[in-house]
Amino acid sequence: MIGISSKTIYAIAALQELGSIPDDKVLKIKEIAANASIPQNFLEQILLELKKQGLLTSIKGAHGGYKLAKSLNDITLKDVVLILESDIFADNYQTDSQALKLFWDDIKQKVSAVFEIPLSELKNYQLKANQILNYSI
Repeated sequence: MIGISSKTIYAIAALQELGSIPDDKVLKIKEIAANASIPQNFLEQILLELKKQGLLTSIKGAHGGYKLAKSLNDITLKDVVLILESDIFADNYQTDSQALKLFWDDIKQKVSAVFEIPLSELKNYQLKANQILNYSI
């Protein structure tokens, strides 16, 4: 059914890194790659696509880098998936059965709704992760 590629997983990790910096700062690709454990060459392709689609902006030069074009509150998981995954929410029904078409439409709508989570929720998961780490020490 629906699979999330490494490309999308890396994109979310990069967006999380960029969401953790002040609005007036930028991060270089090298910093994002190191902080998020993403291969730098692969990350460059991902960031270019996210920039092309309006999720990121870049500043050129020695003090340049990337930053979010909009708040993580305004970026959903679905936004990223639609940019990086091909036809994940497409209507690829190989059936003539009207009942099956209705079934798959219903499933697609439900899955699509799950993906509407804003990426600002990553901060809540970071807090949970920090609490788990604190308990284990």
